[in-house]
Amino acid sequence: MILLNPGPVNVSDRVRQALLQPDICHRESEFSELLGAIRQKLLQAFVPGEEDEYTAIILTGSGTAAVEAALLSSMPIGKRAMVITNGVYGDRLSSMIKIHRLGVPDMKYDWGVAPDLKMVELAIKQHPEVGTVAMVHHETTLGFMNPAKEIAEIVDRHNRVFMVDSVSGLGGEALDIGGSKMYLVAGSAQKCIQGFPGAAFVLVRKGFMERVMKYPKRSWYLNLANYYEEQERGTIPFTPAVQVYYAFREALDELLEEGVENRIKRFKGYAATIRTRMQEMEIRAVLPPESQGNTLTAFYLPEGLSYVQLHDGLKQAGYVIYAGQGQLENKIFRVANIGALTKKDIDGFLSAFESTLEKTRG
Repeated sequence: MILLNPGPVNVSDRVRQALLQPDICHRESEFSELLGAIRQKLLQAFVPGEEDEYTAIILTGSGTAAVEAALLSSMPIGKRAMVITNGVYGDRLSSMIKIHRLGVPDMKYDWGVAPDLKMVELAIKQHPEVGTVAMVHHETTLGFMNPAKEIAEIVDRHNRVFMVDSVSGLGGEALDIGGSKMYLVAGSAQKCIQGFPGAAFVLVRKGFMERVMKYPKRSWYLNLANYYEEQERGTIPFTPAVQVYYAFREALDELLEEGVENRIKRFKGYAATIRTRMQEMEIRAVLPPESQGNTLTAFYLPEGLSYVQLHDGLKQAGYVIYAGQGQLENKIFRVANIGALTKKDIDGFLSAFESTLEKTRG
C-alpha cells in the first residue's frame, strides 16, 4: 500500500530490516551507543555546523509527546506561554498550555492565514509575563508554511524563548534552527525522516537546556530535564522502544546519505508533479502556491464526489490519502508526498486518481 497521508509513511526495506536487530537491554552499553548515535545524527542533519550549540533529547512516543515536553519544560515559575495558531496543530499547542493555565490569549488566525508580524511583536511587548512563544512550522491542517524564521527573529529580539513544532517539517521543509536561534524544536521519526512511529525528539540550545534543568517539572514522563540528565550519561529514564530506535538510526543514516537539501528537493518535485496534474484535472488546491510547503497539498473535493468515495476508490487501487479536518472535513482531501516514495509511486497515484475521477464523472 502506498501511503500518501502525512505519517506514518512508507519506509525503505533497509529501515524495515533494522527492526530485526538482536534484542538488547536498554541498560547495557549497546543501547548507550545506539542512543548516542541517534542524538549525534540528529544534530548533524538539522543543525549542521552548530552541533556544539545544541543537544538532541530522545523520547519514546509520538511527535505530540515531544511537542508537549518541549512546551511544558520551557517555562520558569512566573512565566507564561503565547501560542500563535492558524490550524489544528496550533490549537493543540494551545490546549497543552490551557490544561496548566499557563497561557495568555492566543494569537489566533484563520486556517491558512499567516500571522501578522507587527501584531505578534506588539503582543510580545504587551505581555512581559510571556516567556515562551510557540508556533507550528508546517501546519498540516492545510499544508501551510508559517514564517518561522521571521517569528524567531522577533522573539529573539525581545529575549523570549521560541518553541517550534516541526514534527511535520524537519527533513522535508527548510528550517534554519541554529542561524535563527530557535531554542526548542520538536520532531519525530515517522514523517519526513522516514522512520517508524514511536520515536520523537527535541532539539534544544545547550545554554537554554541548563536553565531548563532548574525549571519546575509539570510532568514526569514529559519533562526534558529528566531525559537530558540521563541521556548525558548514556542512558534513558524510561523503557524505550528499542527496535524502533534501531530503525530510527537507520532512517537517519539514509537521510544523511541522501542529504537533507536533496530530500527537500525530492519532496518538492513530487509536490510539483501532483499539483500540476491536479490542475490539469481541474482539481483546485486550497492554498495559493506561495503558502504551500513541499510535503502536503490540500485540495477541494471535485463536485459530486465524497471523500469516502474518493478514499475507498484509491485504496482499492493501492493508495491511501487523507481527509480534511474540522469544518473542512467534507470539503477537502489531502495528499502528502513524504516517505520512501519514487516517481513511479507518484505517477501511479495520479493515474489511479484520474481513473477514479473518470468513473464518477462518466
